Amino acid sequence: MTSQLTEFSVSPIGDAAKPEVVDRAAFQAELDRLRPREKAHTREGDAIAAARRRLPMVAVDPRTPLIGAGGAVPLIELFAGRSQLIAYYHMWHHGRPAGEQCEGCTFSSSQVTELAYLHSRDVSYAVLSEGSYEESARYRDFMAYPVPWYAVPPESVQPLIADRHFGILACYLRDGEQVYETYWTTGRGNEAMAPSYGLLDRTVYGRQEHWEDSPQGWPQRWGSTGGQFQLNGRPAAQWPRLHAGHDDTLAPATDESSTDTCPLHGQPPAAP
Repeated sequence: MTSQLTEFSVSPIGDAAKPEVVDRAAFQAELDRLRPREKAHTREGDAIAAARRRLPMVAVDPRTPLIGAGGAVPLIELFAGRSQLIAYYHMWHHGRPAGEQCEGCTFSSSQVTELAYLHSRDVSYAVLSEGSYEESARYRDFMAYPVPWYAVPPESVQPLIADRHFGILACYLRDGEQVYETYWTTGRGNEAMAPSYGLLDRTVYGRQEHWEDSPQGWPQRWGSTGGQFQLNGRPAAQWPRLHAGHDDTLAPATDESSTDTCPLHGQPPAAP
């Protein structure tokens, strides 16, 4: 059991600056001025999605091996008979406990829990973890992730990652026995996985991160190099698991252990 369990808490906003108080009519007038910009943003998002649907694609070996609970499986099996697959490539720090695993990947993966809507569109979903299956699957169990989980063995990293890095979200299409990659993104492009940010963007104080354009006196308590995904020194989504009594020891540290900072979190947010 972890020996560093502390209280899952964050200080309240308290006496931070607040918006001007006006009557209902004045409030609605300001909101009405904002709505055209919101609608334009939505329509531009639709146009970008339409452009994605017109991208070319690149062939990927359908027999590329991955490791699941029952051993090696080819990439094509992850489709589970469906025509499309979304895969998130989860970073992994070998030999480290849960509290030292990637806070950004944990942030993203913790918010993908219901796959029925994807399945209804003939789309499968899976997490493909860096590192060994035996070790990373313990993290999947610790976090209670309900989605399919696989590890990418060393010989499959280059065929799938292709000079990129773990932390990407990739989309695939199956055509018979052939597999093609149709899209990938990283960084802020992965925010599509995280409805928490979309909800926070609609609150008066937003994400409370330093880079945001907020009025003077608004709380801005987090940076953009990983700390925004943590509370009390570990990924925020882990605290409910610890308070439920789950052990965050995944494997003993070895000479191969890594404490490297995840490359996704070393720079300010950028466009996808």
